[in-house]
Amino acid sequence: MKVYVVDSNFFIQAHRATYPLDIATSFWGKIKELAQQGTIISIDKVKKELFDKNDDLEEWCIKNLPDNFFKDSSTALREYGQISSWAASKADHYLPNAINEFLDVDEADAFLVAFVLADFQNKVLVTHEVSDPRRKNKIKMPEPCVQFGVTYLNTIGMFRELGITF
Repeated sequence: MKVYVVDSNFFIQAHRATYPLDIATSFWGKIKELAQQGTIISIDKVKKELFDKNDDLEEWCIKNLPDNFFKDSSTALREYGQISSWAASKADHYLPNAINEFLDVDEADAFLVAFVLADFQNKVLVTHEVSDPRRKNKIKMPEPCVQFGVTYLNTIGMFRELGITF
């Protein structure tokens, strides 16, 4: 069974733009169900990004996601080293701030890619980031995903792959 590892923008974009908590209750019910089944998970770095606003989304996550939803990203430190080396090797393309931001220990992006890379045959990254290889001031997650053969989808792609409608 594939496991889908969700980025913070999976929650944030849904909450703020497409599926507000008070209107799209079936969407959020499906997310709760998928989380309880272990079909979707995330990492501790995403939790930190989500739990810094004291808003309705944070409250929803606390009340509805299982205690083991956010996994320890330190289990993928070897893969994080590979991602770090790749990013450093791109210094001729990316601006120093882009590389520093991507590799910042408090940022989730590089750790998400590493976490999925550690079990790339069974895990899929779910993000709303879109590839932009010409961009120099930010490393978008699809770039290292392509480099390392990590599968990534957006939310709708995940639902389609799972055959979910609601």
